[in-house]
Amino acid sequence: MSNPFHHDLTHFDDVLRFWVNERPDATALDQEGRKTSYRELEENTRRIIAVFEAHGVGKGDHVAWLGKNSDLYCQLYIASARIGVVVAPVGWRLAPPEIAYILKDTGAKLVLAGEEFVETAKTIAHGLQTKPTVIGEMEARAAIAAQTPAEGFSKADDGDPVLQLYTSGTTGNPKGVMLSNGNLFALRNPGNAADLPWNHYNTDDCMLAAMPCAHIGGTGLINIAIANGIRCRVEAEFTPLGVLEAIEEGATHMFIVPAALQMVVQHPRAAETDFSNLRYMLYGAAPMPLELLKEVVRTMPDTGVMQVYGMTETTGTVTHLPPDDHSLDGNERMRSAGKAVPGVEIEVRGPDNKPVPVGEIGEICVRSPTNMAGYHNLPEATASTIDAEGWVHTGDAAIMDDDGYVYIQDRIKDMIITGGENVYPAEVESAIYGHPAIAEVAVIGIPSEKWGEEVKACVVCKPGHDLDVNDVIAYTRERVAPFKTPKSIDVIPEMPRNPSGKILRRQLRAPYWEGQDRQVS
Repeated sequence: MSNPFHHDLTHFDDVLRFWVNERPDATALDQEGRKTSYRELEENTRRIIAVFEAHGVGKGDHVAWLGKNSDLYCQLYIASARIGVVVAPVGWRLAPPEIAYILKDTGAKLVLAGEEFVETAKTIAHGLQTKPTVIGEMEARAAIAAQTPAEGFSKADDGDPVLQLYTSGTTGNPKGVMLSNGNLFALRNPGNAADLPWNHYNTDDCMLAAMPCAHIGGTGLINIAIANGIRCRVEAEFTPLGVLEAIEEGATHMFIVPAALQMVVQHPRAAETDFSNLRYMLYGAAPMPLELLKEVVRTMPDTGVMQVYGMTETTGTVTHLPPDDHSLDGNERMRSAGKAVPGVEIEVRGPDNKPVPVGEIGEICVRSPTNMAGYHNLPEATASTIDAEGWVHTGDAAIMDDDGYVYIQDRIKDMIITGGENVYPAEVESAIYGHPAIAEVAVIGIPSEKWGEEVKACVVCKPGHDLDVNDVIAYTRERVAPFKTPKSIDVIPEMPRNPSGKILRRQLRAPYWEGQDRQVS
């Protein structure tokens, strides 16, 4: 028999039916000892489709998940993908106004919530014109178990949006990135055709999903696991101990952001942990400091370490820095984000939208079958991100070498990446701006050993006002998520501006980034 892992299916409905035929009793989902086989997953998702029907939810409608990572969310996601319902996982760390914006933007008819978020969800839903139905996790599980599995439903078309992930917006509001079955599975076949070793999965492999499901680095791993018919171990949230225990208990593959990885390798248990199960560890969302990478290789010498680069708008990974390009002593290529994965085209372009010469700085542009369908209800934002030829303009400035390796230099946009979370200054600035003592504010990212970058606010006081820094931080925290709240505040006499009056964030950042290799930590 040919390797079943190399099927060429590109739709969740087909994939699920395939694995029920190939490996019906194999574990698909595993959380806190609760195991769901592929046969049960296929049947449960049909039960969820019946629940959708009972609530008048069909193709093109939105449902939302407000909660931590859960095997229930995984099943909600897959059920949605089978029939073209759009699922929107909402970051549980967001502040209520941010959650309300997303629920309103999706127009979700149904909101499923983890038990600890049910009251928040109900309070928010009550204030929305759409009045979505809120169902808690325990009630949802009971309702699903009581349903007769749906039969004879129409599966989604490959291009129908089925997953909507929210990415922080440069203008203060997040944008819903619409991804389809076609986007989610498009790079499997080119990767398999290239016979890349990390595209080969064994029947006893296990993907560890510990990054948040509201990010492509969380839900994307569920995708990879189910596509390859392996076990997906779901951790409700990232903890260093949880990751170490999962590895000892059989996790073979994982993705992690460097700030989280640092916590794992520096945890007291790491020294006595057996890492031999872990075959591949992918890292990304921020560059890996060389000293940390050396510590990782020392701690888990038999694990293939691989950097990946991508964004929500490209359904995740579009470049990779393979294990062979990593060395304990460090090398020039380890300063790069790697090169395009099979099936993806990458160019570094200038302001004229033409490729710049090798070695010159420009914007990373990506053409890939994984490029999003667009931003939900934002045609202008979509058109400014995806050009007429289908290239996504990432906003990341980089240099490409003769071999196609991409070296990220800075962000054209002012986004801050802190612990793998994306923060746009504009949304934090708008949260701070109403403070009675503040006349002007500019938010920047500064280097952080722990988080890669951390958020700093530079403020100009109103005449005659004194500023209590802790009061400003508390004020901001009420309006945005804690990870977006400034860790520190500088009071400055005036903002540096260009001749047209635009605040020069780069000038504010400069003192903090002196001596750094690049302006991205």
